[in-house]
Amino acid sequence: MKRREFITLLGGAAASLPLAAGAQQPAMPVIGFLSPRSPDESAHLVAAFHRGLAETGAVEGQNLAVEYRWGLGDYDRLPMLAAELVRRPVAVLVSVGGEPSALAAKAATATIPIVAVFVDDPVEGGLVASLSRPGGNVTGISGLNGTLEAKRLGLLHEVLPQSTTLGFLLNPTFPAAARQLRDMREAARAIGVQLRVFDAGTDLEIDTAFETIAQQRIPGLVVAADTLFVTHRDRLVALATRYAVPAMYSLHEFGDLGGLMSYGIDLQDLYRNVGVYAGRILKGAKPADLPVMQPTKFGLMLNLKTARTLGLTIPPGVLAIADEVIE
Repeated sequence: MKRREFITLLGGAAASLPLAAGAQQPAMPVIGFLSPRSPDESAHLVAAFHRGLAETGAVEGQNLAVEYRWGLGDYDRLPMLAAELVRRPVAVLVSVGGEPSALAAKAATATIPIVAVFVDDPVEGGLVASLSRPGGNVTGISGLNGTLEAKRLGLLHEVLPQSTTLGFLLNPTFPAAARQLRDMREAARAIGVQLRVFDAGTDLEIDTAFETIAQQRIPGLVVAADTLFVTHRDRLVALATRYAVPAMYSLHEFGDLGGLMSYGIDLQDLYRNVGVYAGRILKGAKPADLPVMQPTKFGLMLNLKTARTLGLTIPPGVLAIADEVIE
């Protein structure tokens, strides 16, 4: 029997009971979870989300249900998936993975509370009125990943101090791309290196970009913070290995696959905070009154095995500030 049919039957039976037996229990609230990633590579993040929910007393399967929708690395699927969740309907719509997901959620509803993850400035992007008082139905957590590109470039340059040119792999269709590029160009000027930008948004474009990087002997590459690149991380690390390109990434997940280095936020802590906000809204908090959270945990990961393969010696000053070192 389908769940909806079961609930209908149960409701009819309860209506026939004497009032002294008590009224039908209300259905559990439903959270909609929208992600541009895939479920198989997001289990650790979903677990962190559940930990945050549990901090507010919300437990999936006990006092709430969660409907998951996955973009599978295709941003174009997100508006359709967001609309599905709104029609469900859901009590709270969680959108993770940055602006493509947040924009799809906001376009789908102006009334259902949304807890979003932002890569770019959500005020500049028109998603909230201000960080302290978001207003409307959207709040969330600022990943700041899009604004950390300059720090990543500086760290890569410390590892490659003789380099006068460095590359930047960017998805031009990502909503935060313009800001990422602006920050990177300013950072490149500040440290006196020429920045070569390589646009890529598909498997073929990623392959072509690395072929060009190898042909032009670009000594090092920063891969922009973008969920699209995270879902393609196996391919990116494999290409960097094939062409012996020292690369800096946004998340430590790349290091687990053999990526040279990464600098960014603690993604599991971010997802935990998303769960906390979703749970608070289920208990009556209004998105308009919940300030956009700012991350407090950042980490530098170094893969010394990859460094040795590339013939690189990590400077002591960089090694000293690393939060994670893969031997």
